[in-house]
Amino acid sequence: MQQERQGAMRDDTSGQDHDSGGSTLRASPASEADTPTSQVVRFSGDKALKLDSGPVLDPWQIAYETYGTLNADRSNAVLVCHALTGDQYVASQNPLTGKPGWWSMLVGPGRPVDTNHYFVICANVLGGCLGTTGPASTNPATGQRWGLDLPLVTIRDMVNAQAVLLDHLGIETLFAVVGGSMGGMQVLQWAASYPQRVFTALPIASAARHSSQNIAFHEVGRQAVMADPNWCGGRYFERGVRPSKGLAVARMAAHITYLSDPALHRKFGRNLQDREEITFGFEADFQIESYLRHQGMTFVDRFDPNSYLYVTRAMDYFDLAADYGGSLARAFLHSPTRFCVMSFTSDWLFPTAESKAVVRALNAAAANVSFVEVESDRGHDAFLLDEPEMFRTVLGFLTGAAHARGIPAPLEASAEAGA
Repeated sequence: MQQERQGAMRDDTSGQDHDSGGSTLRASPASEADTPTSQVVRFSGDKALKLDSGPVLDPWQIAYETYGTLNADRSNAVLVCHALTGDQYVASQNPLTGKPGWWSMLVGPGRPVDTNHYFVICANVLGGCLGTTGPASTNPATGQRWGLDLPLVTIRDMVNAQAVLLDHLGIETLFAVVGGSMGGMQVLQWAASYPQRVFTALPIASAARHSSQNIAFHEVGRQAVMADPNWCGGRYFERGVRPSKGLAVARMAAHITYLSDPALHRKFGRNLQDREEITFGFEADFQIESYLRHQGMTFVDRFDPNSYLYVTRAMDYFDLAADYGGSLARAFLHSPTRFCVMSFTSDWLFPTAESKAVVRALNAAAANVSFVEVESDRGHDAFLLDEPEMFRTVLGFLTGAAHARGIPAPLEASAEAGA
């Protein structure tokens, strides 16, 4: 095992949704895949990673960021799990885009996940493209990018990789595991695979399995990438090209699923883009068309096309109940973890019914669970946005859990400091 630290601990808090707007790239996507700006640790030998599909990754690496200070008894660690196209920069500047952390409204000093009081870890997922082993990483056996030679990975593989990282950091148990969307899937997998290591779990806007509809949306995106002539069977790095058009279309289609009809209508309606009349052509006449094209173009600058295939496939394969004889309740039987499950009223990608299915399973397993449905018309992406009810819920849940854990809650610590 070899460790390499390439980034200082950060506590930036100003930020916004990580997918809004565009920025000039500050770093090279290709270099970030192997030598990320963040901290990275490399494992081999007895820390080789056995994958669900059978092969073993040896060596492999995982990139991560940390925020705050680990307390003396190591009881205040919080793991944040990122969503499909997220990264380890949950509350610090992204080296590619220069943008603030993608969840800096929730994580940071004085935020609901308060880095003045909790030690927060966020790692790039296995199969990702910002420093953790993925298809854009170099295959040590060939000296070339892995491409499609990398075995497929699962949500459980991602979680197992994170568990090895926590072992390396000397963290036996987590005060909390928090994540939205695909991050919420990781939260549920953590609670099922490592129940004794998870004190509290907060799966937000997520599900215990990927639905047929969601698999269908992902397949459209993958086919868009693979239909681009520059995809070259996944060997575009070696050809010196990039399937940017296909990945942009995939992102445009996916982005629609993250929003809601009311939110789109409120923001764009049928407004025209920089013109008074329709052009009777195929330019972006409508503002919504221009917006989606912009989302696609900015996305391709920061994300690897093959990684998009791998991580969407990992979500598609996720079905927690299938690993427990088809019973989701069995996944959480005798679980000591405290759960807070959260959904949003306008989220049609991961609707409230999916969260309620998790809650019913937890109740059947006699687990400690609370549930909150947040009223919002902003669709699935609401979990990334300024949603006061979500913030209040997370803060209240973590405060109660801190009491049970025997560690100071942020509000109490502040009161004691002022006394």
